[in-house]
Amino acid sequence: KYVNVLKGQSAMLQCSFVSTEAATTSLTIQWDVVTSSSMTPQQVCFYQSGKIVITNAYEGRVTAPSAPATTKNASIVINNMQPSDAGVYTCEVHNFPDVEGQSQANIIVNVLEKPSTPYCSVHGDVETGHLVTLTCHSESGSPNPTYTWTRLDQTKTRRPVLGRMTTTGILEIKNMSQFEFGEYQCNATNTVGFSTCTIELSPVGDGVIAGAVIGALLGCVLIVLVVWFIAHSVKKHKYRAVKAKKQTLNSSVSDPTVNLKLNNLATLCQRQSY
Repeated sequence: KYVNVLKGQSAMLQCSFVSTEAATTSLTIQWDVVTSSSMTPQQVCFYQSGKIVITNAYEGRVTAPSAPATTKNASIVINNMQPSDAGVYTCEVHNFPDVEGQSQANIIVNVLEKPSTPYCSVHGDVETGHLVTLTCHSESGSPNPTYTWTRLDQTKTRRPVLGRMTTTGILEIKNMSQFEFGEYQCNATNTVGFSTCTIELSPVGDGVIAGAVIGALLGCVLIVLVVWFIAHSVKKHKYRAVKAKKQTLNSSVSDPTVNLKLNNLATLCQRQSY
């Protein structure tokens, strides 16, 4: 039996049983699951003597019948299903000493999920005559999405692409021409929904030239700023030195002690000359 459920929704796993033994004091119910990550049975829940034990991975998410011995119903409901919950679920019912009436049910559960937003990338030199490869991949999505590439014109209308395209998201343009430059869109699709990503193919030469021109201009501006800063710093330093020298001379001339010493020196020189 198969059960398909959307991510985040609830899954009803049905299991009923018939016992030839009237007494149900020895009734046990066990649910196990084998997922792609475990590959070995992992217990989901276990019922015995009117009590149910739920494992940590499903704690708070599993709902079981309150009186399975009376209703002969061992079904469970798992809420908030996640992609990691997908797998083969097994229901085992035992009512010792009844051997003929034991029940076992296997249910394959698929958790469906819309493809996540894919990642678009380009490989190779985007130049005329070169091989250019576009890739597209979604990290999640169940069932596995298929990928298609289209080219968008100026009005965002989808146009068929020229090149080898695979359903795994690869588009090869073996001989790039000027007519194949533009915007490309990848569509990741499965039975639940779709997601897209876009990428722009423009000649590498134009971008390199534009980058070189911008880089040269920025370099020139930087050099001019450095030269101006150095010249301004030197000029400012010289101005401060000259100003300090003038202030020293002025303070010396205006100092009365200095003037008195100069006058005394002049008088002494005159006396010695006589």
